[in-house]
Amino acid sequence: MKKLINWTNIRLLLIVGILFSLFSFTSNRNKSRKLKKSVVVFVGDNPLFLKRETVNKLLIENNRNASSIEKDKLDLNKLENALDSNEMIEKSDVFVSVDGILKAVVKQKTPIARVFDGDSSFYIGYEGSKMPLSDNFTARVPLVSGRINEKNREKIADLLRIIYDDDFLKKNIISIEIMPNGSLKMLNRDFNYQINFGSVINVEGKFKNYKAFFQKAILDSSLYNYKKIDLRFTQQVVCTK
Repeated sequence: MKKLINWTNIRLLLIVGILFSLFSFTSNRNKSRKLKKSVVVFVGDNPLFLKRETVNKLLIENNRNASSIEKDKLDLNKLENALDSNEMIEKSDVFVSVDGILKAVVKQKTPIARVFDGDSSFYIGYEGSKMPLSDNFTARVPLVSGRINEKNREKIADLLRIIYDDDFLKKNIISIEIMPNGSLKMLNRDFNYQINFGSVINVEGKFKNYKAFFQKAILDSSLYNYKKIDLRFTQQVVCTK
């Protein structure tokens, strides 16, 4: 009985050893294999501000193509950081599929305004960060002029997000001018009046008043008669002909 037990243990050890050797061999062989190709997948509803070729170059780094890269030479975290450092990319996910394809799933930033600052121009992304212009596509967003600085950046970004998330305001507001004293003046898409918004305070309340006024005034066509719409007052909208 003792001999039988010993022989059984020996067979188990041999089987485990063989399986471990096969696993190590397969694992090492798999790591040393080269990738087949690289694929870039964009997610979200945004049009392509980035070219796939641009992302692919970041993905394969200095190599001409993915088929020249060995799996064990890949640093996926480094590749993700390289993609995420691009000012047009909000988030990326890089991985290798079981069939040897290097994939990058990319979410672009969403532009919510275009800023004209002296001789330069750029977008503001939904999360509030700076986003460069694209050669591929021009976003139809409000134009912002005037000084954006550390003091007003967050408030301006919050206001722009409110406009972007509201279907009426998104179609209605086409231009925002930041005055030297910090107050805002806005232009409407379909009418010639100027909106005096005032300081960036009580933003939601001011827009609520403006939407209520607009819906009432559009019925009698009086919007064509106004030159200025003043939203600085809490309980009323003051109009100037």
